[in-house]
Amino acid sequence: MGNEKWLEKTLKAFNLTDKLEQKNGFTRLGYSEDEWQSIGVFAEKAESAGLNVRRDEAGNCIARWETDQDDKPAFAMGSHLDTVQNGGGYDGVAGVLCSLAAVKELKEEGFQPDVPIEVICFASEESSRFGISTIGSKAMTGKLNTDQVKDMKDESGITVKEAVEGRGLEWNKITGAQRPQNEISQFIELHIEQGVQIEEAGKKFGIATAIACPTRLNIKIEGKSSHTGTTPMGKRQDTLVAIAPLITFVSERAKELSDENEVPVVATTSTMDLHPNKMTSIPGKVELGIDIRSVDDQLKRGLAEEIEKELQKLVDHYQVDGSVRKLVDEDSVLLDKEVASKLQEAGDKLGYDCLVMESGAGHDVMNMASHWPTGLIFIPCRDGLSHHPDEYASIEDLQIGIQIIKEYVKMETTSGLV
Repeated sequence: MGNEKWLEKTLKAFNLTDKLEQKNGFTRLGYSEDEWQSIGVFAEKAESAGLNVRRDEAGNCIARWETDQDDKPAFAMGSHLDTVQNGGGYDGVAGVLCSLAAVKELKEEGFQPDVPIEVICFASEESSRFGISTIGSKAMTGKLNTDQVKDMKDESGITVKEAVEGRGLEWNKITGAQRPQNEISQFIELHIEQGVQIEEAGKKFGIATAIACPTRLNIKIEGKSSHTGTTPMGKRQDTLVAIAPLITFVSERAKELSDENEVPVVATTSTMDLHPNKMTSIPGKVELGIDIRSVDDQLKRGLAEEIEKELQKLVDHYQVDGSVRKLVDEDSVLLDKEVASKLQEAGDKLGYDCLVMESGAGHDVMNMASHWPTGLIFIPCRDGLSHHPDEYASIEDLQIGIQIIKEYVKMETTSGLV
């Protein structure tokens, strides 16, 4: 079932390593030299498989299997090769690897599609560097607001515009990556699950029906910083004390709502910035970041409103100032029902049990869904661990993903073998 040695070798090559077990994981941030090297490896492997390769104005790498009917819309699939800081070797990589492997094996088997097939490696999917995700697929679908994002900076003060141009691209031409509707017929993406639902259900793979896009809140509390040893307890405006109950509220209320409703909601207080953050100073300012997700947009936004009301109670009680700003408030993405059904059918034909599920994380496929019918395949990852050095998917599970992609490609692109 597939070429195991080729898979292992290519998996390592995409990660620019000869050993996947890395204490600090992998760091290939968007538009970095390491990401560019990894995409370069993809281009070389794709050309070796007989595909025509090009880079678009956003740095996306498109490997195309040309056919006699090259004017027809292409069947497209793919993912990304960038990572979070100290991430794993499978998030994004698995989708690029399995898509390319499926095409390679189909070509070796003598399969002849009636339409072009593309494997797309998107640039800068993760938000780790600039705080903005899926730059490449946003550009491809015309969803990239260049004026809004061009001056966003990374930790070193480098802007998105500077990083893009540092890779030899022209910022004022990045919107040229947008593709006409008639160039693509549909898009599918394979990804590690980043959870344990498939494993716990005893299934072999998952098909996502929707993607739970986030509502993100930035909360600021301002009180008064003073000396920890000389300020009486009754005279304090301690912002950490004031905000602490909200952290518990976010977690417990999300659990309650998930228990009460058919569709779950998850909420996380995931960032905190404390000032002055000194042992002898009472915290005078706290800033929190809260991430809320559900495919039920009403449930998600309702929780955000509850958080704002709870914050106001705490502000009043502790006599501090508080404010809430919505950083992101995106509608959930519903994926194509027919594509999902056919992907499940492809797995059924091969004898693999499927879990129909939802995605709690965003992927490039959510942007592609705004223009073309889309589908999202999940394969298991060990213990649901992702964005972590110990992230892992077995060769067996990667091969199952490849076989499902191959079967689906056969169903969708041609009438048979030559």
